[in-house]
Amino acid sequence: MASQSSPVMDEETVTGSEPTEVESALETARRQLQHAADHLDIDPNIVERLKYPKKVHEVTVPIKRDDGNVEVFTGYRARHDSVRGPYKGGLRYHPDVTRDECVGLGMWMTWKCAVMNLPFGGAKGGVAVNPKELSDDEKERLTRRFAEEIRGVIGPTVDIPAPDMGTDPQTMAWLMDAYSMQEGETVPGVVTGKPPVVGGSEGRDEAPGRSVAIIAREAIEYYEKDVKESTVAIQGYGSVGSNAARLLDDWGANVVAVSDVNGGIYDANGLDTHTIPSHYEEPEAVMGYDAPETVTNTELLELDVDVLIPAAIGNVLTAENANDVMADIIVEGANGPITSAADQIFTERAIPVIPDILANAGGVTVSYFEWLQDINRRAWSLERVHNELEEEMLTAWEVVKDEYDSRKVTWRDAAYIVALSRIAEAHEARGLWP
Repeated sequence: MASQSSPVMDEETVTGSEPTEVESALETARRQLQHAADHLDIDPNIVERLKYPKKVHEVTVPIKRDDGNVEVFTGYRARHDSVRGPYKGGLRYHPDVTRDECVGLGMWMTWKCAVMNLPFGGAKGGVAVNPKELSDDEKERLTRRFAEEIRGVIGPTVDIPAPDMGTDPQTMAWLMDAYSMQEGETVPGVVTGKPPVVGGSEGRDEAPGRSVAIIAREAIEYYEKDVKESTVAIQGYGSVGSNAARLLDDWGANVVAVSDVNGGIYDANGLDTHTIPSHYEEPEAVMGYDAPETVTNTELLELDVDVLIPAAIGNVLTAENANDVMADIIVEGANGPITSAADQIFTERAIPVIPDILANAGGVTVSYFEWLQDINRRAWSLERVHNELEEEMLTAWEVVKDEYDSRKVTWRDAAYIVALSRIAEAHEARGLWP
């Protein structure tokens, strides 16, 4: 194993080689929609409607910087579909936030909520800003002003934001407070992903990683492997990757490699994941851990393991490196870590890929739990959250598995078939007004 490390980069921009065939989130979402529709006997007019968002709100967000200067940023809230319930989806702060990205990611949220059978539609939003260039005070001012700009289009029964890239529970607390102050009453259900002290749910932060671990465990057993004899490599040791690693470790899996923005560590005998600080516990600490060998993020993706979990960012598995992947199973921890060309290569190589809209759906599922707790003003215990999440993930897994077995399609197609079937049925029942 080569002892190298990647250049220092943002956690959200870590990759190995530069992909060459990357498509936008909107292009990917529309392609996957059409691919699923080709397997189903549904009204093509419904498919045509689902290719477009219901509405996209674009706002300007002026804030006073700490030096007294005013700077204006652009914000978006893309609402894709609400046929099954209120719009649901994250708000991200990132310099590359665009209208089309929000539309595509909002479409993914529609599919994800439908796969999990949650009573939500899909939305996404954000502000085109680098949050690392903002002080805490500036970030709070930005959030409160953005909340005011979109206040007319969000609400606990209308559109419910959540944390995403560059935002966190504190961001959601500011947004909830700004919204509540203008409404004249405390409205905790307007956002999810808040701190528990102001109506957030226990277990929300670790939920996406927890669901990835649950689905990875089920996939391992489906392919007649023993979890306790399985090796796992995880790219990205943030909230998703670290929580998935530690839970799989607890279940006896041999987590042999993990990485952060600077590279990864490798131990064929298994890493003690609980002693490796996650990105949120200690940023960029993975490479400081005493391990026998180091690997680049590219090399980690090519390790000979039973399960590979890309949990950093999108488009890290491409046509350029897909043929070098030696894992038996891939479980998507990040959103869209595999390009369409790489996906086709994995299909041809008979490497099963468990898709993101199922594997990392624990986040939106526990957001749903949080929403229920806020509506009922009754908090759940962490044990109940974990038990309810386990039940929801296993139910979704069984439904997708039945489609996979009966239709002889890929796991991704099976998940999208489940989602599109439910959405189409709801559209047919409600009809088109007027």
